[in-house]
Amino acid sequence: MLLRHGVISAFEQLTSHSLSSSSSSTVIRRQQFLVRTLCASRTHLIRAMSSTSEADAESVLRTDVREYTGAPYFAAISALRIVRSFLVLICLMYVVFCTEDAAPVIKSYSPELIVHPVLEESYNISQFTEEEKRKVQDKVIGEVDKWMERFDCLVIGPGLGRNPFLLECVSKIMLLAKKFNVPFVVDGDGLFLVTNSIDLVKSYPLTVLTPNVNEYKRLVQKVLSCEVDEENAGDQLRALAKQIGGVTILRKGKSDLISNGEIVFLSWAQQLKSGLESPSENPAILGCIAASGLLRKAAALAFTKHKRSTLTSDIIECLGESLEDICPAS
Repeated sequence: MLLRHGVISAFEQLTSHSLSSSSSSTVIRRQQFLVRTLCASRTHLIRAMSSTSEADAESVLRTDVREYTGAPYFAAISALRIVRSFLVLICLMYVVFCTEDAAPVIKSYSPELIVHPVLEESYNISQFTEEEKRKVQDKVIGEVDKWMERFDCLVIGPGLGRNPFLLECVSKIMLLAKKFNVPFVVDGDGLFLVTNSIDLVKSYPLTVLTPNVNEYKRLVQKVLSCEVDEENAGDQLRALAKQIGGVTILRKGKSDLISNGEIVFLSWAQQLKSGLESPSENPAILGCIAASGLLRKAAALAFTKHKRSTLTSDIIECLGESLEDICPAS
């Protein structure tokens, strides 16, 4: 699935000269506002992060296309809850692009999400000629293109699956997004796509990859042609991000590691790695720090309330409380 959202990305264009003429100044102001609000006091954020326990909040069932609907919904509703915590930000949209089968299921979860069933899978067009398939693909890209100038960020991968035709469509959507300087976060099966097509994100600094343990292992094997080195995890992550051309990678784990190929930040820790520059100079790094801190705080709050029966939805319910604890509104 492809998710578009307004502000939760928390990273604006990395330099002013990277902005195209089509970029919206309103979009930039919203992104800058969230970055400043969440990360103005790094010391406060890190202290709040390090004062809580961790909870594992991953639960995804993947059997058929209808069971892929939870991931895009969780991504969209999480973004919505965070932004609603900022009362000055209004008129924001959260759009999910998905297949026709998944659309009614996702829409039934929340009336606040805009759901567009524009994507197609191979089994729907299995009898089509190559020319007919190309026309379907062009139609999909055309539908997404209508929205592209309004996008603040794309989240690519939650619930995407590995259908060849769908992955090809998403690849072209990513290329289109790059033309508009739209940032994107790649997660889940989006990382499967990127690992096998590194050029989709290579040297595009508005990319954030968020691999888990297994996804990170595949990235390291593909890009660095070696195995994961836990003893030198920071150096290896820096090398990986640099090799991909300066993308930002948030390696999820017991402690989240974040790097853009230049600096390495250990989120969920007391301090920065010695001798490295402040991450505040890079909005993509800041966005990852903020996301890591907010999620882990929310997971800890949910675990306090629900203990071992904690669900992903319980963590989402605690996002607002997490944000208020880290960054009080008053």
